[in-house]
Formats: sequence, C-alpha cells, structure tokens
Amino acid sequence: MIIRRGSFALCVLLSFVVLFSPGSDVPGAPAGVDKIVHFSLFVLLALTGRWAGVRAVPLGLGLVCYAVVSEFVQSYAPISRDGSPADAFADTLGLLAALGFAAVARRRARPPTPSGDGQAR
Repeated sequence: MIIRRGSFALCVLLSFVVLFSPGSDVPGAPAGVDKIVHFSLFVLLALTGRWAGVRAVPLGLGLVCYAVVSEFVQSYAPISRDGSPADAFADTLGLLAALGFAAVARRRARPPTPSGDGQAR
C-alpha cells in the first residue's frame, strides 16, 4: 500500500511543478499541447489516486476543485501564468476519462453475480 500511496503523492508533487512553475520556466510548445498536458496530468492523478485506495467520489470532487483552484492561482499569483477555463475543462475531461476507465476495469475484474432469475447465462 505504501508504494501505491507514494505513487499518488509523487503525482501530486509533479502536478505542483507542472501547474505552478513560473511562466518563464514553462517551455514553448505548439498550440493545444498544454491541453494534452493538463488532460494527461489529471488522468495520472485520478488513476494513481484510485490505485492508492481513494474512493472515486471524493477523489473526483477533490480533483475538480484542484483543477479550478489551480487555474485561479495561475491567474492571480505572481508566477506569470495565465489561468484558463479551457485548461480546467481539459483537467476535468482527463479525470472523467480515468475514473471511467477505472470503473470499467473494476467491473470487468469482478466475477459475475447470479441474476436471481433461475436461468443460467
């Protein structure tokens, strides 16, 4: 369990670096790459959070709040970064994709339950 929690903690630290580095430290990239970075970062946070045992609803709510707050911090903190609703949207899409994937994987991993109607399937 310590490896799982440690992995999640490392991803949270990585997110701090990615989201809150001063603008001068952020490399230039083609248009749209930042949305891919935001999406991927929140996929990673959601998957490692679930792997660490954080329940889906608190994790999802916490990461949505983190996405929104991080954009406000980028807008108003003196780090020369611009917050963007589109970035928060990309964060949320990454979160939803990861939680959806985790839910499907978990459901497939469960053995089938008897349907109770007396018919074999």
